[in-house]
Amino acid sequence: MRIIITGGGTGGHIYPALAIAKGLQKKIPGVNILYVGTKKGLEADIVPKTGLPFRTVDVAGLSRPLTHRTLVSLFKAIKGSWEGFKIIGSFKPHVVVGTGGYVCGPLVMAAATRGVATLIHEQNAFPGLTNRILARFVTHICVTFEDSLSHFPKSKKISVTGLPVREEILCAQRVSGLKKLGLAENMLTVVITGGSQGARSLNYAMGEIYQRYREIKNVQFYHITGKSGYEESLAYYHNNGIDIMNNPQVKIVPYLYQMEDALAAADLIIGRAGASFLSEIMVRGIPSILVPYPYAAANHQEYNARAMEKRGAAKVILDRDLGEGKLLSVLGIIMNNAELRAKMGKAAREMGKVNALDDIIKIIVGISKNNQR
Repeated sequence: MRIIITGGGTGGHIYPALAIAKGLQKKIPGVNILYVGTKKGLEADIVPKTGLPFRTVDVAGLSRPLTHRTLVSLFKAIKGSWEGFKIIGSFKPHVVVGTGGYVCGPLVMAAATRGVATLIHEQNAFPGLTNRILARFVTHICVTFEDSLSHFPKSKKISVTGLPVREEILCAQRVSGLKKLGLAENMLTVVITGGSQGARSLNYAMGEIYQRYREIKNVQFYHITGKSGYEESLAYYHNNGIDIMNNPQVKIVPYLYQMEDALAAADLIIGRAGASFLSEIMVRGIPSILVPYPYAAANHQEYNARAMEKRGAAKVILDRDLGEGKLLSVLGIIMNNAELRAKMGKAAREMGKVNALDDIIKIIVGISKNNQR
């Protein structure tokens, strides 16, 4: 079986694509996979390191509002479509899988117009523009959140599969995670993370929390600031009289490569609302306080966070409200109510899709067979 996988621009599109590729290689002996991205996207750095064959098309997202750059983008879209047709023609895939980003457009459209089976996976509760356009032409649509169903044509075959999560996330054990992070076993553990780049507003807002919780001895905090935010966060705390260095309840690190350890250790998560991260929280059944990144494309992080809040799995605080003491108030409510934490965790777990990868692969195999009849 020959399969093209395409997705790029951000890790949120690339890592699900790689998870699908790895799953296909594991489940289907002899599968031939080609990953298609752009030369300038993050995928150009990440994908070749995995050993997957990698080809590129020249395409750019449409600039809004319309400017002279729009003409350049349109030209690249036409060029990218032609390059996509050539790749489809030479590789002759049985299925083309797109996980988002404007690079998907030329490949998935080229495949659809040539009668090749196509599948797109939408990670966010509010679908991206590329996937909303492609939805009318593809064979099958997979989504992470039920909330995104209303944004796609009702006539299309759509499956709520969830988002593939690494096996390490599923298998990590609490006691082992606490030990690896240097945390105590008999305390409530709050993990704070703003993602790989960190979140300055969230890092600063935690200062008030550390001050107020200093005398509460049954709570510990593991705070991942992001590499760029570590020194500035420590400086901010110091300049505001917040003694972190002598507070045994607080452990601050710039980055954590084994995020599975933090998720296994956490009784509560405070963080952003990217789809991949939320999928990990859901399968682990962790209650959360979500602070959506306010500049995410089409505000998709708030849509993701609201989808969890609506089902009782999370509380949402907007970034602009962090400085008003709201985080302290919401944290207090959750930390002082074990029953509420249990309900939030149960709601998160019910949203999680542990078998997401297997379900997506089954759909890919199914549409491939239908295409070969």
